[in-house]
Amino acid sequence: MQPMEEIYQAYAQTVCRYLFSLTRDGDLAEELTQETFYQAIRSSDRYNGSCAVSTWLCAIAKNVLLTHRRKHPSGEPLEEQTASAASTETEVLAAEAQLELFKRLHALPEPYREILYLRIFGNLSFREIGEVHGKSENWARVTFYRGKEKLRKEVEGYE
Repeated sequence: MQPMEEIYQAYAQTVCRYLFSLTRDGDLAEELTQETFYQAIRSSDRYNGSCAVSTWLCAIAKNVLLTHRRKHPSGEPLEEQTASAASTETEVLAAEAQLELFKRLHALPEPYREILYLRIFGNLSFREIGEVHGKSENWARVTFYRGKEKLRKEVEGYE
């Protein structure tokens, strides 16, 4: 395995984008990225090379996030941000529509929900998404499309 400094330089941004896609909170994503690499250093002797380094790091990141959520159960920051930012009638209506979209997105079954988060909020490529899930780029594309179609049908049913 490469030295951890090189791994950090190569994958920190990917891990941070992955965490941002799951949390929608930049500060939290950065904090959890640091914790992810700390945990990676602690468990580097257990990395056996059976998967890509980015897949291994994203698995650690997901566990770090789950641990964080267990220790800090709190409401969705999105709702707080939306409520405080909405000052005009237009902004309120847009925020409500966006919140409804997020609720529908969150209600999607796995892996659609996570694939959409990674693509839309994490700005990951289909290749990177496939790598995170240990699948092909084509699998990521097809899953994204199917998830997007499910979401579209949900939203059309809402209107």
